[in-house]
Amino acid sequence: MNKHFYLVINENAGSGTGEKAANKIIKQLQTASIDHTIFYTEYAGHEQVIVQDLAENTLLPWSKDLSIDSFPLLVVLGGDGTLHSVMNVLKDFDPKIPLGYIPCGSGNDFARGAGISRQAEKAFVQLLKAEQPQEFQVITYSEAIQDEVGLAVNNLGIGLDAAIVNAANESAAKHTLNKFNMGSLAYIFSILKVLFTQKGFPIRVEINGKTIEFDRAFLCTVTNHPYFGGGVSIAPVADPRKPVLDFVLVERINMFKIFWLIILLIQKKHMNSKYFHHFQSSKLRIVSTVPQYVHADGEILGKRSMDSSFATETRLFWF
Repeated sequence: MNKHFYLVINENAGSGTGEKAANKIIKQLQTASIDHTIFYTEYAGHEQVIVQDLAENTLLPWSKDLSIDSFPLLVVLGGDGTLHSVMNVLKDFDPKIPLGYIPCGSGNDFARGAGISRQAEKAFVQLLKAEQPQEFQVITYSEAIQDEVGLAVNNLGIGLDAAIVNAANESAAKHTLNKFNMGSLAYIFSILKVLFTQKGFPIRVEINGKTIEFDRAFLCTVTNHPYFGGGVSIAPVADPRKPVLDFVLVERINMFKIFWLIILLIQKKHMNSKYFHHFQSSKLRIVSTVPQYVHADGEILGKRSMDSSFATETRLFWF
């Protein structure tokens, strides 16, 4: 079956990486005479408007038995934030609508976790060679206090993780470092800054039929694949192909022990630390009464108290 590519392009992803990647890929599409339609995002949130219209009028659920000459395939060129935004539009439509993704951001954690090349042109070749979509699990969350629901393709973090993301997003150095493909350094600088200011906070976790109280939580992350923060393997055993959530919690400890835990993290031995708690479950609930920064896929949801329930949902990705 032939395909018609509907490209949604965030040229600003990765401080211009999106534009460079798009130019190369569009040239390849033209050279190969592959049917395609191009949409450029012109402002924050524009990708949501574009995808909403495509989902309502153009896109189709995947089936091998479709009797059409050309299948309409949505392909996103952008970073994890753009992907997050698009997925949260598609959540209201048939889950069998597939999505192609070409990573152009500074972190590209979803690409790492899913096995997509982080080089845009190679990722495009993967997409061209694929004959059908693959099933992946995404995180669903329902937040009772704010009365909101959403999807996350990477992880949702509370406390240190989110505070670091917030600091990195606000960092004046991030834009400059991204130009030299060193965006991860902005994240490292933010880690050092927030490590000394983030305080422990109480949370309650309901998981696997048990309720667990933590008095001094420091970092809390719900994830469906190993990576966060631009390649940090926080949950090495997580697998996005399985309907299982990985929940990681690190307790607030003194700075010497924190730096030792970071060394263990780099060596991928952190899961042996008594201050590092790892759980797996198909569902969980987290209650945090002390306001903390919260993020989903690097998008800050605010500094708030929360009462959130998490599960997984199957979505189709084409690569």
